Amino acid sequence: MRRTHQYLKISLMCAMWRLQVTLCTLSVLSLSSAGESKARSCSEVRQAYSAKGFSLFHVPHQEVSGEHLRVCPKGYTCCTSEMEDKLSQQSKQEFEIMVEESSHNMRTTFISRHKKFDEFFLELLDNSEKSLNSMFTKTYGKLYMQNSEVFQDLFTELKRYYTGGNVNLEEMLNDFWSRLLERMFQLLNSQYHFTDDYLECVTKYTDQLKPFGDVPRKLKAQVTRAFIAARTFVQGLMVGREVANRVAKVNVVPACVKALTQMLYCPYCRGMPELKPCHNYCYNVMRGCLANQEDLDAEWNLFIDAMLLVADRLVGPSDIEAVIVPIDIKISEAIMTMQDNSMQVSAKVFQGCGQPKVSAIGRSARGISDVFNSRFRPFTPEQRPTTAAGTSLDRLRAVWKTMQHSVIDIKEKLKESKRFWSKLPDDICAEGKLTESDEEQCWNSHTKGRYFPEVVKGGLTNQVDNPEVVLDITRPDTLIRQQIMTLRVMTNKLKNAYNGNDISFQDSSDEGSSSGSGSGCSDGCTTEFVFVATEAPVIGADRSDERAAAAAGGKSLSCGPSIVLVMAALTLPLWAAQTQWR
Repeated sequence: MRRTHQYLKISLMCAMWRLQVTLCTLSVLSLSSAGESKARSCSEVRQAYSAKGFSLFHVPHQEVSGEHLRVCPKGYTCCTSEMEDKLSQQSKQEFEIMVEESSHNMRTTFISRHKKFDEFFLELLDNSEKSLNSMFTKTYGKLYMQNSEVFQDLFTELKRYYTGGNVNLEEMLNDFWSRLLERMFQLLNSQYHFTDDYLECVTKYTDQLKPFGDVPRKLKAQVTRAFIAARTFVQGLMVGREVANRVAKVNVVPACVKALTQMLYCPYCRGMPELKPCHNYCYNVMRGCLANQEDLDAEWNLFIDAMLLVADRLVGPSDIEAVIVPIDIKISEAIMTMQDNSMQVSAKVFQGCGQPKVSAIGRSARGISDVFNSRFRPFTPEQRPTTAAGTSLDRLRAVWKTMQHSVIDIKEKLKESKRFWSKLPDDICAEGKLTESDEEQCWNSHTKGRYFPEVVKGGLTNQVDNPEVVLDITRPDTLIRQQIMTLRVMTNKLKNAYNGNDISFQDSSDEGSSSGSGSGCSDGCTTEFVFVATEAPVIGADRSDERAAAAAGGKSLSCGPSIVLVMAALTLPLWAAQTQWR
C-alpha cells in the first residue's frame, strides 16, 4: 500500500511538472508569436509605397504568404502580385532615368559645343565675304560690282561645302580661278570681242601661264585643309551627339527588368523599404543591363581620340602675323599679278588660241589698266578698318583669343567623355547615391547581409558569368551595333581630315583625277603642319622684306597654318594691308 501511494505521488508530481513545462512552452511561443506578429507589420512598406505615388488598395497591413511572387523571394511578404508588377515597371523607369541623368552632361556638351562651333565658322565666312565685298568695292569700284557674282559664288560654295553640301573643294576653287581669269582677260583686252569657245581656250592655258602667280596653289592648300578639318570636326560633334542620345535611351530587356526589381524593390516585399543594395551587387546588375553599352566603349574612345587630333589642327601653335594673309588680300594680290603680266599672258593666249577680232565698240576711253593700278595704301588710325559687325581689330583679337580658349574647352570636354560607357555602371552605383557603403547592412538580393559573388567584367560576352542578369550573349543589341558602325565611319573621316583628305571625293581622285578634295599640297608637301608659335595677331612694322625672302625660298604657306588661324584670317580684312602691303 505504501509503495503504491508513493508511486501515485511521484506520478502526480511528474504530471504536474509536464504541465508546467507545457504551459511555459506555450507562454514562450505566445510571446514569440506576438513579437513576430509585430515584426511582420507592413506599415513602413505602405508608407514608402504611397510615397512613390501608388495606391495602397493592394498593399496588405501585415505580411502574407508569398507563393504568388514571380520575381522577389517567396515566403511571407508585404507584396501582392499587383504590387510586384507596378514595382517592376517602376524599376524599369527609374533605370532609364538613371542612364539619362548620368549621361546628361556629356550629351549636353556635344549639343552646346556643336552649336557654338558651327556658329563660329559660319560667322567667319560671313565676315570674310563682307570684308572682300567692302574692300573690292572701294578698290575696283564699278568693275568689281559688275563681276561680283564670281566672288559671291565662291563664298556660296564654301558655305555649302561646310554645311554638308556635295561640293568638291578643289574643283570649285579651280572653277573660281578659271572664271576670274575669263573676266580679267576680257577686261584687260576690252578692245577685242571674245566668243565662249575662245574663253574656254583661254582657261586651258591656266596651268601653263600661271596668270595669278602662286596664289591659287597656296590658297587651295590652306582653304581645303581648313574647310575639310572644320566641316569634319563639326560633323564629328554632331555624330557624337546623336550616338550619345540614341545609346542613352536604353533597351531594357526582361532579364534586366527582373534583376532591377530584385535589387531596388524586393526589399519592400521583405518589409525593409529603406535598405539599399550592396555595392558589388549593384555592379553586377548594371554590368548586365548595360552590357551592350559597354561594348560601344572601345569604338567611342577611338572616335574621341580622332576628334582630339582634328581639334589640334584647329588650334595648333602658329604665329598668325607670320603666316596668315586674309583671303581678300590674297585674291587681290592674284589680280594684280595678272595685271602686271597682262601683256605676256595675252600674247601667249593669242599665240595659242588665235588672234581675236577687234570689238566694234573699241577700247574704253578710260584705260582698264589705270583702274587696276590701284594699290593698297597704309591706313591712318582714323581709317583703320573694322569688321562687318563694327568691332575694332583690337576687339577681333579679343574674340580670337576667346575662341582659342573655347576650342581648348572642347578638347577638355572630349577627354572627359573617354571611357564614358564603361564607367557608366560605376557612376550609377556610386556609394551613398544608390548603394549602401556598409557591406553588412545592405540588400544582397535575398536579405540584409554581405554580397559574396564576384563582380563580372563589362561587355556582353562576359555576362555569361553574371549571377544576377541572365542574357543571351549570342544576340547583341542591334541599335548599339549600328552606332558602333556609325562611330567607325566617322573616325575614319576624322583621321582623313587630320591629313587634309576629304574621303567624300576619294573615288574621283582614285580615277587619276586631280579634282578630289584633298590637302592641295604638291611638290613633296608633307601631311604634317609646320607649327611656329601661338599668339593673337599684333599690328607690327612693315614686313615686306620678310615676305620677299619667304617668297624667294618657295616655302610660303602651303602647309603651315593651323586651321582656325586660317579661318580667322578670313575675318581680318585689311589688317595685312596695313602691315604688309604698300
